Amino acid sequence: MILVTGGLGFIGSHTVRALTDAGEECVLLQRRTPDLPPHLADLPVHVAQADVADLDALLAVGERYPITGIVHLAVALPWPVTDDDPIESTERALGAFLNIVRAARAWGVRRVVTASTIGVYGFASEGALTEDVPLSLERSHPIPTFKKITELLAGHLSEVTDVDIVTARISGTWGPGGHLPDPFFAAPSLAEAAARRGAPDLSGLVAPPHAEDALDLLYVKDTGRALALLQLAGKLSHSTYNVASGHATSNADVIAAIGSVEPVFRFELPSAGEVPVRWLDITRLREDTGFEPEYGTAAAAADYIAWLRAGNER
Repeated sequence: MILVTGGLGFIGSHTVRALTDAGEECVLLQRRTPDLPPHLADLPVHVAQADVADLDALLAVGERYPITGIVHLAVALPWPVTDDDPIESTERALGAFLNIVRAARAWGVRRVVTASTIGVYGFASEGALTEDVPLSLERSHPIPTFKKITELLAGHLSEVTDVDIVTARISGTWGPGGHLPDPFFAAPSLAEAAARRGAPDLSGLVAPPHAEDALDLLYVKDTGRALALLQLAGKLSHSTYNVASGHATSNADVIAAIGSVEPVFRFELPSAGEVPVRWLDITRLREDTGFEPEYGTAAAAADYIAWLRAGNER
């Protein structure tokens, strides 16, 4: 039985579906509610209400269910910035990860897959980014900063405990249940505009988008399947894996893909000229799990637009 923290969330719910498609029963750990949402009601899953920062509550979940694996996707970061004491929120964020490892040891769990981000690579490199690229220690946004800290802790604890901790560096992910708008890339807002046959509102992005801006973009159904494969693989040769499409997709590519399935969609972004292009190399993921993305940009856009038009909330 696989415990998925954040299993009711965006990437979590798709990971749960991929795990159940592979024949696994899942326990979804959720801090806010013990209720199973309608979009997962058809699956063999259980919901346990507990906070990963509360070790006793977390360990109690293992007394109710025979947990054999953990996919840790719950957001336990001191971001967005609140009025909380920054030292206490930092302690809570790091303590939550340590509690997952404590629980894994107590339950005899074989493997923990924990989520990191494409953001750990920063913006200095171009071309294909492999997992052995040295990472800058410069502090930037809180999310990649804390993910880098967690990656170091995961590597250390994998060596000194009997828990196999695998880090998944997840690329830009879009699709059903995702952020609208996503603050870091335009694809979800472009799809949402096509779904309602209107002009996109891109004011929620942290930086004005341009046609040439490109990101390794992966549809969330593929993201969930890749994480499930990492959890279920019999043997993994590495401790860190890029979870991505393996190529860069520009905003212009997204607009063209949407236009191929929604011919009435017409939109142009300003040009920025030549911009650095980078993507995540997925050789490790392919070789060790057999993963290949099933959704190209056009197929992803068609699926996402149909989902949005159906009036879904997740």
